[in-house]
Amino acid sequence: MLNIGMVFGGVSPEHEVSIISCLQAAAALDRTRYHPVPLYIAKDGSWYTGPHLLDIEAYQDLDALRSSALRVTLAPGLYGALELGTTTGRGFRRQTTATRIDVVFLGLHGGAGENGGLQGLCETFNVPYTGSGVFGSALGMDKVLSKMLCRDQSIPIVDFVAVRESDWGYREETWLDRCEAALGYPVVVKPARLGSSIGIAKADDRIELNAAIEEAFRYDDKVVVEQAVHPLREINCSVLGDVDEAIASVLEEPVTGKELLTFQEKYMRGSDGRGAKEAPLVRGAKAGAEGMASLDRMIPAPIPEALAEEIRALAVRVFQLFECAGVARIDFMLNRDTETVYFNEINTIPGSFSFYLWQPSGIPFDALTHRMIEIARKRHRDANSRVRSYDVNLLAARSLKGLKGAKG
Repeated sequence: MLNIGMVFGGVSPEHEVSIISCLQAAAALDRTRYHPVPLYIAKDGSWYTGPHLLDIEAYQDLDALRSSALRVTLAPGLYGALELGTTTGRGFRRQTTATRIDVVFLGLHGGAGENGGLQGLCETFNVPYTGSGVFGSALGMDKVLSKMLCRDQSIPIVDFVAVRESDWGYREETWLDRCEAALGYPVVVKPARLGSSIGIAKADDRIELNAAIEEAFRYDDKVVVEQAVHPLREINCSVLGDVDEAIASVLEEPVTGKELLTFQEKYMRGSDGRGAKEAPLVRGAKAGAEGMASLDRMIPAPIPEALAEEIRALAVRVFQLFECAGVARIDFMLNRDTETVYFNEINTIPGSFSFYLWQPSGIPFDALTHRMIEIARKRHRDANSRVRSYDVNLLAARSLKGLKGAKG
């Protein structure tokens, strides 16, 4: 049986969303194959473990949760494993225990957990991990670079303007003029490297645009202003696989009573007992802990089959263009009148791992997590089959003499 390190939480505005997503995945793991080991990253960046961290009700009191959890240290282990160290007791009773983690299951949303930072740590430790690699994660997190790459590859996007906070300061009027000239109104303003609809706003005039940009800068130092699609339909597709082979799920159309889908609609529809379509999937969970499963949505999306196939093909193309792996979700915008499709963004660690799209596609949640782990192990084997270092010591006495001579 493999020990699966379930990593969640993190220093990100999407901290709680990550907890829900990863605990859902932990509950879905096939216990005949895998043993989940929780690795909770607190909001201050501290790492903890302990069996109670798999119970979502424990997170109602974070101070109590941390006081009863064990701090952990991480170190590269033998044969491509991660060594998880925990210490109990004090003084002469102090004991250190090491636990082998065979695969790291990344369930972080936003921040260093989704932008390639933690993926880089896993690669440095030479441990298998789920999801996309450093490149795909970093690229997918940045909405500006994502749009640039898609535009270069003739994947349709809406026109946009990107602005950095350092350029915005004391030149606000110039940037507002530039946005109005390039895009007109209405526009949508977003932090460039954040998800879960946090910090997003629509602007219909100059005053609203200025306020929306200022608000977005609270979350990121880079903001994207893009043309609004009207009338808008949002169509999402999940993709499973890697750069060699990938498949697309059925499509979904989120249902919202607002012009833009909000954080509250995505994750909190069940908190008042209304709108939740799925039963809680986490041990101890109550209404409001369903993650993306709580969002009202139409599955499959009610669009013509030819259009659905076009979007599914585009999703796979984007997934492989970004060199993604595991599960990702690609979001599209659709003009309701013209049925023109635009790439919106890619989520390399999607909320609830898009299990709600794979179940109607014939892949239940336990099978989905199994495939994610198998893809992680395959990518790890492939990477370690390459030449990673030369069995030569250039600093040995003879070699060093040669280097000095070459320098002369």
